[in-house]
Amino acid sequence: MKDFSDVLLTVDYDRTLTAPDSTIPERNLEAIRYFIEQGGAFTVNTGRSVPMARSFMDIVPVNAPLLLYNGSAAYDTRANRLEFCHEIPLDLWQTVNAARKLLPDLNVEVQGLDAHYACPPNPGWEAFCRRQHCACKFAQPGEDLGAFLKFSFYGRFKDDTVSSLFEGTPEELHRMDEAEALVRQAFGAHCEVFRAGARIIDVHAKGVSKARSARELLHRLGRSILVCVGDAENDLSMMKDADYAYAPADGYIAGQFETVCKCADGAVADVIYEKIPGILKNFG
Repeated sequence: MKDFSDVLLTVDYDRTLTAPDSTIPERNLEAIRYFIEQGGAFTVNTGRSVPMARSFMDIVPVNAPLLLYNGSAAYDTRANRLEFCHEIPLDLWQTVNAARKLLPDLNVEVQGLDAHYACPPNPGWEAFCRRQHCACKFAQPGEDLGAFLKFSFYGRFKDDTVSSLFEGTPEELHRMDEAEALVRQAFGAHCEVFRAGARIIDVHAKGVSKARSARELLHRLGRSILVCVGDAENDLSMMKDADYAYAPADGYIAGQFETVCKCADGAVADVIYEKIPGILKNFG
């Protein structure tokens, strides 16, 4: 019998735990259940918010707090509360209004604890949120949106899937490169700026990262080995800081880390069944 009690395994959600079509391979779910049964601590480490994570909370077995908003918060699903969070130290509406003036051609969204808020209304964004089973609202200037944990810029919504935001024409990608540079210049003194996808820019409090939240959780749980799995640029911090890191073979950052099978084939299962047992032999 395996003993995974020293290990905290944190994995990205989209295109790591899930296939490109946003379904979760059953092989991954079976492996996670096995990992937990053998004493391992497992959670998802994602840019998704509490509202957007609700779509998988009843599907993905976890026995540690979810790490959400790219590391801005840890959420205990059993107690329905935040274990810790790091808020953006700026006035929410002053920041949103400045963001809209800076990049009027992009969609601006604030990700709250209860819902996602569009500023201004956008039908494509609403369809996207509905597809993700995420509570969404069109916010009015000055409205109280709760804790200021994360805001995002999106390119044009071509359809209602996550995958569409991970692709773009050369012209669209060039525009997002320009936008990312402008966002860093405007908010970089107080915030971290993540390129979460080809046409997604996320903004968080300074010092926030998936790596920071994973290490904080590792210490809180009293585990000694941090294993991380991710596919995109916003996973780089946790991947580089992990004791062991793996990427799906079709991940955007696959060339920088040891790889397992493609995400649709059960990349997380490969890590659990094939990689972690080898890791533990080195500690035997």
